[in-house]
Amino acid sequence: MKKATILVIDDEEVMRDSCRQVLTRQGHEVKTAGDGAVGLVALAEHAIDLVMLDLKMPGLGGMDVLDRIKQAAPETVVIVITGHATIAAAVEAIKLGAYDLLPKPFTPDELLAIVNRALERRRLVTENFSLRGELQGLRDNEFVLGPSPAMRGILNIISKVAPTDSTVLITGESGTGKELIAQAVHRSSPRKDGPFIAVDCGSVVPTLFESELFGHVKGAFTDAIANKRGKLEMAEGGTVFFDEIGNIGPESQAKLLRALQEREFCRVGDTRSISFDARIVAATNQDLRKAVEARTFRDDLYYRINVVNLDLPPLRERKEDIPLLVAHFLKEYNRRRKRSVGSVSEAAMRLLLDYSWPGNIRELENVIERAVILCDGKTIEPWDFPFTSARTRTAEAADAPAEGTLEDIEKAHIKRVLRQVGGHRSRAAQALGVDRKTLRAKIRRYGIEAPDPD
Repeated sequence: MKKATILVIDDEEVMRDSCRQVLTRQGHEVKTAGDGAVGLVALAEHAIDLVMLDLKMPGLGGMDVLDRIKQAAPETVVIVITGHATIAAAVEAIKLGAYDLLPKPFTPDELLAIVNRALERRRLVTENFSLRGELQGLRDNEFVLGPSPAMRGILNIISKVAPTDSTVLITGESGTGKELIAQAVHRSSPRKDGPFIAVDCGSVVPTLFESELFGHVKGAFTDAIANKRGKLEMAEGGTVFFDEIGNIGPESQAKLLRALQEREFCRVGDTRSISFDARIVAATNQDLRKAVEARTFRDDLYYRINVVNLDLPPLRERKEDIPLLVAHFLKEYNRRRKRSVGSVSEAAMRLLLDYSWPGNIRELENVIERAVILCDGKTIEPWDFPFTSARTRTAEAADAPAEGTLEDIEKAHIKRVLRQVGGHRSRAAQALGVDRKTLRAKIRRYGIEAPDPD
């Protein structure tokens, strides 16, 4: 039985001392109070697991103390101590939330038996509160997941893997919500009260990756003017999320693998090892299996991070999730932008459902944010979307292929968005829901002629 902190509230010193001695010998921490008022102060100052409460005391009565305990700390278990003359009152106390009653006089064995039963009851209550919290965490994640069969399958896997410390690899196109899923795994895990630390592997300069991940000591290199903690150290007790892990180079891959295998690292410029305790979640929009075959990604690192795979489908393959996502983003950007747009018209929703969403959830979020800002009334209409303006419809007629591959459609859409923003690549990337590096790569890939005024 796990040791507990127990508060004995009784006006008889002999009773308080007897209970303290018996319970302390069992390893419990025991605090005592001679009246109800002092007992309530002790309850406020300490994390109390169980209270032994005498009902018949001068001053503040036991029934009033019981009522205040259950209001202030409903998970705290209360055992009522009573003389034979107050059994009826004790029964009433049980109706008000007391766990059980212990008639005076009682033996040490009787005391320990009822305390053990009460503590087991508290353990079950605490586990129930924890389970409710985990389930609420999963419900909070539903806006990312939605009702589609594919995403319900993702929810099922999250519910199974989150309580463990298994490493998770999240795969999917840019903008499908990989970081949101990583946060969902973290929030639904026993580490939810610990930090969630993200490492953007696509933006960290390769020469600084080791410093970013492991930290450095003062003087380790020219700009190291002070000691710095790395992301692994900052994630202690929580989760570290490697976003776009496929972008890190071979040397960095080797150092990361060593740290994950040994669960320790050295800061740059230091020889002392630092152990870390953090769950690893990684994400990529690349096919790492092909990268392994091409020898651009280490196979041993791939197998280390790919214990449980969550493969997120693109938004175009889960369109039944769009209404839920729209409702979430509508609420979010009403709050952020201090607007009061209440709904999306049927025609506007039909357009959202018909659109191909090459930028996935990130593009949808940007579209809803823009519509909330520009909407003149309380309802978003088709003309509040960038892809339904007269200018855009003309561009679509000129650019869009009547038939073609998904790449043809994506190329046409990128050209339309670039035209809308006057060739400004940063704004185009934001509208498409991708980072600037990804957009630049697609422009080169498709041979799109686009000035770069950034």
